[in-house]
Amino acid sequence: MLKSLFSFSGRYRTLHLTWLAFFLSFACWFNFSPFATTIGQELHLTPGQIKTLGICNLALTIPARIVIGMLLDRFGPRLTYSCLLIFAALPCFATALSQDFNQLVLSRLLMGVVGAGFVVGIRMVAEWFPPKEIGIAQGIYGGWGNFGAFGAQFLLPSIAAATAFVAGGALNWRLAIALTGIVAAIYGVIYYNNVQDTPPGKVYKKAKRAGGLEVTSTRSFYAMLVMNFGLIFALGLLAWRLAQDDIKFLTNEQMLVSWVLLAGLYAFQSYKAYQVNREVVSGTKTYSAAERYQFRQVALLEFTYFTTFGAELTAASMLPTFFQKTFALDPVLAGMIAASYPFMNLISRPSGGLLSDKFGSRKWTLTIIAVGMGAGYLLAQSISQFWPIPLAIAVIMLSAYFAQAGNGATFAMVPLIKKEVTGQIAGNVGAYGNVGAVIFLTVFSFTDAQTLFSTIAVSALICASLSAFFLKEPKGSFAAQYDGEAVEVAKDPMLLDGQEPAEG
Repeated sequence: MLKSLFSFSGRYRTLHLTWLAFFLSFACWFNFSPFATTIGQELHLTPGQIKTLGICNLALTIPARIVIGMLLDRFGPRLTYSCLLIFAALPCFATALSQDFNQLVLSRLLMGVVGAGFVVGIRMVAEWFPPKEIGIAQGIYGGWGNFGAFGAQFLLPSIAAATAFVAGGALNWRLAIALTGIVAAIYGVIYYNNVQDTPPGKVYKKAKRAGGLEVTSTRSFYAMLVMNFGLIFALGLLAWRLAQDDIKFLTNEQMLVSWVLLAGLYAFQSYKAYQVNREVVSGTKTYSAAERYQFRQVALLEFTYFTTFGAELTAASMLPTFFQKTFALDPVLAGMIAASYPFMNLISRPSGGLLSDKFGSRKWTLTIIAVGMGAGYLLAQSISQFWPIPLAIAVIMLSAYFAQAGNGATFAMVPLIKKEVTGQIAGNVGAYGNVGAVIFLTVFSFTDAQTLFSTIAVSALICASLSAFFLKEPKGSFAAQYDGEAVEVAKDPMLLDGQEPAEG
C-alpha cells in the first residue's frame, strides 16, 4: 500500500479527500485553544472560565458521535460528512462574534458537534480498504486528519497576527476563527461532488435496524447499557462543573434540571436500544456463531480510546497555556510550540496503524503502545520551569507519539468487529475519547498539569493491563477482504492499484 499512498486515484483518492475533510473539521474544532489567553484578556474571563470552555468544546461531541454514527450507517459517509462540514460554519461564526462568556459557552458546545466528523471517515475508509490494509489506511485518515489541530495551533495565530491591523493592532482572532468555518463549508460542497460511499459494484451495507446498536447476546445488551451510562455521566459532570462557584454558568436548580433531562435521555436511549434488540433480550432470537460479536471487545476499545484520544484532546486544549505560563512565553510562540503535540499525528497515528498491520497481532500492538504511553506521561509530569524548553518539547512529543499511535492501533480494530454497524461502533468508541477528555480536563480544572499528566499515565497503564488480559484478536484481522465479501475485479481502471484488483 505504501507504494501507492501518494497516488490520487481509486481508493487513495477517496482516502486523501476524506482525511482532508477530517483535517478541516479538526481545525474548526480546535480554533479556540491557540487564542484562549488572548480571548480571556479581551473578554475578561477568569482562568476557571477558560478551562471550562475547553470542556464545553468537547461535551456535545459525546452524544453527537453516537447520533452521527447512526446517521452514517443510514445515509452513508458522503452525505453525512458534507452536511457536517457545511454546518461547521455556524459555530465558527458564533465564536468569532461572541462578546461574553455565555455566548462562548453556547458557541463551543455547538462546535462539539463538528468534532463528531471523525466517525464518518472511519466507515468511508473501511468501505474502500480491505482488512489487511485497514490499520495503515485508518491511521493515515486519523493521523493526517488530526493534523488539523496542528494547523489550528500553528497557522491561526499567524493569520491573526498578519491581520492585526484590522483589529487595531491586537491579534485578530475573530477573523482567523471565522475563516476556518468558511473554508470547511466550501470543502463540504467539494467533498460531496467528488466521492462515493463505496467502490463501483459494491453495495453499501446498512444496519438492519435503526435507533440503536444491534448486539448479539443478552449479556452484551446489558453491557452496552452500562457503557452508555458512562456517556451520560460525562455530560452530567460537565453540568456540575458549570454550576461551580468559580463558573456559575448554571444555577444549582438548572444543574438539577440538566441531570433530570440527561436521565430522561438515558432512559430514551435505553428504550430504543431495547427495541432494536428485543428479540435477543427475550430469548426469541439466537444469532449464529458467524453473526455474533462480543460487546466486551467494544467496551475495551472504548476505554482504550478514552485514554489515548482523551489525552490527545486534553493536550490540544491545555498545552498552549501550559507552555505560556510554565516558560513565560508570548501566546503566539507558546501556541507554535504546543503545536508539536498534534504535529506528531503526521507520523504517529499512521505508524500505530502500520504496526498493527505488520506486527501480526493487533491486540499486542495496542498493549505495547499503551505501556509506552504510560511511561511517556510519567516522564511529562516532571516538566517544570527549570527544564530546557527543547527537552520539554521532546518529552511532550514522545508522549504524543504513543497516545496517537494508540489511536491508530485502536481504530485498526474497530472496523473489524462487525462491518454493517461500523458507524455505530466507531461512534461509541469515538465518543469515549471525548469522555476521557472531559474527565481529564475536569481533573485539570481543579489541579495542575503535573497531576493531569500523572492521571493520564495511570489510565494508560490500566489500559495496557486490560488489553493484555481481556482483549481478543478480531476474526479476519489480516484477511484480503471482509467476512462475507467477495473479491471482485473492478471494471473502473481508476480503482486498480498497479496490477492489484480492488477488493470488494
